[in-house]
Amino acid sequence: MQFELDPGCRNPVCDRAHGSCGDRRCQFQDPRKTVRHAVQHCHGIKDKQFELEMDAMLGPDMLEGNTITALQNGDEIFPSMLSAIRSATLSITFETYIYWSGEVGRAFADALKERSKAGVPVHVMLDWAGSAKMEKHLLEELEEAGVQVERYHALNWYSLARLNNRTHRKLLVVDGRTGFTGGVGIADQWSGHAQDPDHWRDIHFRVERPVVAQMQAGFMDNWIKTTGRVLHSDIYYPALKPVGGHKMHMFVSSPAGGTASMYLMYLLAVAAAKESIDLQAAYFIPDHLMVEALIAARQRGVRIRLLVPGRYLNSRMVRMASKRRWGALLAQGVEIFEFTKTMMHNKMLILDAVMVSVGSTNFDMRSFNLNDEASLNVYSPQFGREMTEVMESDLRHATPYTFERWLARSTKERIGETVVRPLESQL
Repeated sequence: MQFELDPGCRNPVCDRAHGSCGDRRCQFQDPRKTVRHAVQHCHGIKDKQFELEMDAMLGPDMLEGNTITALQNGDEIFPSMLSAIRSATLSITFETYIYWSGEVGRAFADALKERSKAGVPVHVMLDWAGSAKMEKHLLEELEEAGVQVERYHALNWYSLARLNNRTHRKLLVVDGRTGFTGGVGIADQWSGHAQDPDHWRDIHFRVERPVVAQMQAGFMDNWIKTTGRVLHSDIYYPALKPVGGHKMHMFVSSPAGGTASMYLMYLLAVAAAKESIDLQAAYFIPDHLMVEALIAARQRGVRIRLLVPGRYLNSRMVRMASKRRWGALLAQGVEIFEFTKTMMHNKMLILDAVMVSVGSTNFDMRSFNLNDEASLNVYSPQFGREMTEVMESDLRHATPYTFERWLARSTKERIGETVVRPLESQL
């Protein structure tokens, strides 16, 4: 593996990591480092060496003694989050990409307002683009109740250069002790239990104990960037004694910070898998290095199952860009399944049924290179088995996509794939 400065390639037909097509015209415009060469397989997920490298290279230490609960769909997710907010006595920090008006948005606003009026410090970070459908009066109500609301990279003349950098992180921390992360947005389509196309399939996670401090630090990263204010003391960072049995670490990535943590993490993890890779990806648009990593895993005997949305996908361009990649994977024996019930918004990577990575990160180059993201890695055979069971359950609502079907796709589909190719990094 090699790290090199990312030259910020502008080649419109380059489908590789930034600059790896050899175009050096913009090498002085983007100082970020990125991986430009294949990561070789040299140890397994279960080897101590893998944990050592993930710990050292990604930043935050792995912490023992945590608990985690997987919450399935809005019927489980929203009541748990709202209950935690309503129980807050010390502080609430909340960062999200999607926050729209509607019944769910109203319920969260009312809970946050009530706690703020009760004297609990409440800090909310909303992405400017992701919260565009939030009605102005709802935002005003929060501010009037004393909630400190910030918009990440709000549209201003002086922020135009950063407009493409969004915070896609989904972090809720209550009293510095209870954390939530996953894929859910604050909007009505996430309500229910994925019972029909109007109610999306998603997973969120409730976390307790030491790793919550790392989740809090993830929120503080963008809070300080946006406001210049530091929030600290034991109301945000209480002492957290180990209790549970799961080893975890939470880490963040941001182009503003010059880090390619998510991309590196996925490449290292895929390169280490020896037995199985189960991936649930709402938006699957890998670059050539990631495709090569998956193919290399297949060639050393790793079973790979990929679950993606089927007909219910909220972006036709994403569908076209994604399917262009499927042929090479299917030809090597990667199993691809399309979820049939509704829009599948899950973001979960399971490796050798031991390591599980969850959070806000999509398996696409926007998440790896342009968005601010947060991922929680869990190292636990028990949790790995539990999430593999979730994968199996979801596959019962999916249909296989074969290599023969890919070869038989229409001329219209092929043209669409070509048309969207220059835009893949933005999708």
